[in-house]
Amino acid sequence: MRNPRPVPIPREELPANVKRLSLLYLTCLPALLAQAEASLDERLASLEQAAQSAQMAGDNAWMLVSCALVLLMTGPGLALFYGGLVRRKNVLSTLMHSFALMALASVLWVLYGYSLAFGDGNSFIGGAQYLLLKGVGMDADSGYAPVPHLTFMAFQMMFAIITPALISGAYAERIRFSAMLVYTTLWLTIVYFPMAHMVWGRGGLMNPFEGGALPCFDFAGGTVVHITSGVSALVAALYLKPRQGYGQEPMKPHNLIISLTGACLLWVGWFGFNAGSALSAGGAASNAFVTTHLGASAATIGWLLAEWLRHGKPSMLGGISGAVAGLVTITPAAGYVTPMAALVIGFLGGVFCFWMVTVVKMKLGYDDSLDAFGIHGAGGFLGAVLTGVFATNLINSGLAGPDGKPSPLGLIDGNAFQIVNQTGGALLAVVLGAVGSYICLKIADLVCGLRVSQEQEIEGLDLSLHGEDGYSLES
Repeated sequence: MRNPRPVPIPREELPANVKRLSLLYLTCLPALLAQAEASLDERLASLEQAAQSAQMAGDNAWMLVSCALVLLMTGPGLALFYGGLVRRKNVLSTLMHSFALMALASVLWVLYGYSLAFGDGNSFIGGAQYLLLKGVGMDADSGYAPVPHLTFMAFQMMFAIITPALISGAYAERIRFSAMLVYTTLWLTIVYFPMAHMVWGRGGLMNPFEGGALPCFDFAGGTVVHITSGVSALVAALYLKPRQGYGQEPMKPHNLIISLTGACLLWVGWFGFNAGSALSAGGAASNAFVTTHLGASAATIGWLLAEWLRHGKPSMLGGISGAVAGLVTITPAAGYVTPMAALVIGFLGGVFCFWMVTVVKMKLGYDDSLDAFGIHGAGGFLGAVLTGVFATNLINSGLAGPDGKPSPLGLIDGNAFQIVNQTGGALLAVVLGAVGSYICLKIADLVCGLRVSQEQEIEGLDLSLHGEDGYSLES
């Protein structure tokens, strides 16, 4: 039997309580809908905040790892690389340069260096807003990177450590330790902090993303780190004059094994140096990571090939020198060029730096003990210019034109004039490094005397300055 069809109850016959409930529901419906909408908005906002927090946590983790990798470049990387290249009697004093500068540069950086480099100022120097790290906290409010302000400050501090340490390769085996400390303090203040502001700081003269008058692409320090330190190294070598017996007696590296170890540590640390300069854990970091590795690889091949053709044998010293030359040359371009362009830049860097170290240095006769100028100064300059050739908005679209589309960056994008900008920026770094270094050397010489005595140099700086011997064979 089929169920009978229900008969609707007339509205006037509905119970009174049902009528009241219906009226209450109709009255509260807008409020309930508004509450549901507000709850949805709150949940969406909460979800967005959680996603942003997760993204910042990932970026911050990468940046902290990069901080450690860049510090690794100075100690033990550069310390061992340079330490093995000097004579045995000066190994500790050479290691001491890098180690001591890890402490000295850090203190200067947090006292006033960070403020002069990244504080708001003019086109040439930052202001006083971050003195003693005032306002530098755990929030991502630096305006430079989507990570805690302290993390960005610490990452840049590692660059301030290694840059003057690179110069120590030129004055190794003949400078007073006290003079080195005075010189470095002055050099960071007069040369490095202003240069970092001009290239990377807000309103900097060479900052292309802040409307700088001389826009120069420098992803991780071709001008700021390598040209300034390399040219300053050359001035220091000329000022101090050659080591006793230079050109008359052999001054071969005493331990290429530890130099190889240092070079490998530099190679690994350089991933933090370049890929970390993307300031986040995204695709830009990946590209910089790959271009860094390929630049070093191609330069190693280029140097060894040039050495093999010229001298008939490829050497271990040549291989590690080529790797460092490639790392230097790719540094300004790492975040702007394709991996294939990195191969070209690296190979040219290896061959060019080999020529500077083995031909130009010999003809001019200057005693750059560990070839800081031939590798860092020359490689940095070449890399800066080649960035103007190979930079492309296919890799870095951060610079937009009036129409909102990515601007052409280098020659391959159709912007040939960028080569002029890059060359101008590199020359500015040369002038600042040369003049600033000479002033710092002169002051340090007047304050405490730059060069050790002839007796101390003959005995070796390990014993004469530090009272220690790098290799104790008595125990």
